[in-house]
Amino acid sequence: MNETLLTVVGNVATTPVYRELPTGPVARFRLAVTPRRFDPVQNTWVDGHTNFFTVWARGPLGANVQGSVSIGEPVIVQGRLKVRDEERGGQHWTSADIQATTVGHDLSRGTAAFRRAARRPGAEAEETQRARQQARSEPSFEIDPEPVPAPEPVG
Repeated sequence: MNETLLTVVGNVATTPVYRELPTGPVARFRLAVTPRRFDPVQNTWVDGHTNFFTVWARGPLGANVQGSVSIGEPVIVQGRLKVRDEERGGQHWTSADIQATTVGHDLSRGTAAFRRAARRPGAEAEETQRARQQARSEPSFEIDPEPVPAPEPVG
């Protein structure tokens, strides 16, 4: 509750680091976010200040990030913002982390091919059953519907 949720669009700035921990898989990478704006004086697009976020992806998301995301790729990340202040070696550090709930490629800047991750036992049967139920409840769009007669003119 009262968490800062955000969606960020940027480029993967570091190769994702993947670890299998006792709590489950975790992937981490840095995300570079640079806003662009049009400068009417120069009549050109200019880059603004680049912000860097550390993105943490846990569980199945972490495993999928490790197998799908590479340095330089445009991505969209959604998650919870966590700003940390730390002292290290006499220096003060502030970092912005995103605990990711979703990570995906930015399809406005390229294409991607989706592959399902390994499924748990029984998931395929459930998916087949769900597809059959959906096919029964939705009209077929492959067949043209019968034409509806125009209403008789009044008058």
